[in-house]
Amino acid sequence: MNEDVKNYVVNLIPKNQLIVSGKGDSDLWNKAIVLDDFCSPWDSKTVSRIEFKALWDEEQLFFCFTVYDSEIHIEGKDDSIDSINNSDRVELFFRPDSSLNPYYCMEIDAKARVMDFIAYPDKNFNFDWSWPKDDLVVKSSVDKDCFVIEGAIRIASLKKFDLIKNNQIETGIFRAKYSKTDGHDYEPTWITWVNPVTETPNFHISSSFGILILKE
Repeated sequence: MNEDVKNYVVNLIPKNQLIVSGKGDSDLWNKAIVLDDFCSPWDSKTVSRIEFKALWDEEQLFFCFTVYDSEIHIEGKDDSIDSINNSDRVELFFRPDSSLNPYYCMEIDAKARVMDFIAYPDKNFNFDWSWPKDDLVVKSSVDKDCFVIEGAIRIASLKKFDLIKNNQIETGIFRAKYSKTDGHDYEPTWITWVNPVTETPNFHISSSFGILILKE
């Protein structure tokens, strides 16, 4: 693999100990490395702090986003894809390899609504696909200064989709921040862990992925 690709080490914890509350308040999260080097390469403004943490046990991959933001935008009309797509959210993409044929996307807003889909090159999205219901748990909480999104994905499902190889998971970690413009519309700022080095925002290319390393 490219040595320049960003890596994040996911520490191992005892099985069946971490309970997903949506608050990221388990003491076990103290064992996780805090990833906070996010950027918006296409925007001159400094992005607000985002903390991502991950842990794993024999059965699940756990993740937790803490997004520091006092002006959270949630499109609350319904639970449709459009509503989630127009709300502040975090995103996790997983791929078997750099061909992106296919890759798996999970976009989660501050209400823990999940927009998940399978994708193929050139932004070919299939929204009829969804992560197996019993293999994904997501919860969230919101306060005046931040929102937290916490979840767990079964290791068995990651293996089924050929997403774990040599204890590594090729992963994109992103955020979409919606802010009101002078015209009173909401426009997104696109925030990423890995700078894909594109002229315009694009997470759906090979260069936007880093690697989660499952440490034993």
